Amino acid sequence: MTFRVLFIALLMITSSVQANPYPLPDDGSRLVGRLQYHQVIHGQHLAQIGNMYNVGLIALMEANPGVDPFLPKAGTMLTIPTQALLPDVAHKGIVINLAELRLYFFEPKTNKVHIFPIGIGRVGRETPEMATTISMRIPNPSWTPTKGIRADHLERTGEVLPPMVAGGSPDNPLGLYALKLAYGDGSYLIHGTNKDFGIGMRVSSGCIRMNPADIEWIFDKVRKGTPVRVINQTVKAAREPDGKLIIEVHSPLTEQEGDSVSRKIDFSPKVRSLLAESDVDSRQLKQELEAQLGIPVRLNIRAQLSAVEANAH
Repeated sequence: MTFRVLFIALLMITSSVQANPYPLPDDGSRLVGRLQYHQVIHGQHLAQIGNMYNVGLIALMEANPGVDPFLPKAGTMLTIPTQALLPDVAHKGIVINLAELRLYFFEPKTNKVHIFPIGIGRVGRETPEMATTISMRIPNPSWTPTKGIRADHLERTGEVLPPMVAGGSPDNPLGLYALKLAYGDGSYLIHGTNKDFGIGMRVSSGCIRMNPADIEWIFDKVRKGTPVRVINQTVKAAREPDGKLIIEVHSPLTEQEGDSVSRKIDFSPKVRSLLAESDVDSRQLKQELEAQLGIPVRLNIRAQLSAVEANAH
């Protein structure tokens, strides 16, 4: 078997992994996972590499600024964002953080959290924040695009959508599984896809899109009534049990197409209070807020080093 054939076979195996599971810390920590690193092979692109680790394209681009997503230079060492601070909400059911383009599933009775990349609503059709539940599990969902979706698609692409696409059809954008949310009129879904792109991006008409293998895995784990929380936490911060202050900053979601102006970062009162504490390295904080790498970083290392040096003398 040639190297190229072997690599393609390996890629197909690794891209079928359904989840990134992490044990929940038992000491009150919110930090899970660890960063991984990947050396680019000639011909690879970031979407392909993201599939290998089941991380979204935008998350991979954030963690590796300046790397060409289509033609990354062979030999480049990429940071794979497989470490995260858990969102600062109740850790149960499904938690979706729009700013991260990630879905967290806190699996009952296992003390594990599974983290998935997702696609969310594009500009103009944003996925709303909500606190709701799963109202229905739908295998082989049919798709009936609304009048608004059909008009929007016609305007953007010039294509006329059919009034209905049958469940199980290869043309069905909902894929083979859907979880209906109880929010609003019930039009929001967590569903699969029939496309090989768009996960980890803002591409949908407001629903939450998952890789086919991911939605199939989670479909069997949730039930009607499973809680779902959709939040938009651009900045997460936590004081860890060992005293470390960790921050994770993501790019704020833009509000209009082609928006090149950086949006103002909003802080929750709790995060603002943490970042105002005396041991925070203000210069590093400023750097992280500007870089928006989407990976956890320690902010108070200088203060703790100074304290260690003082105690040594």
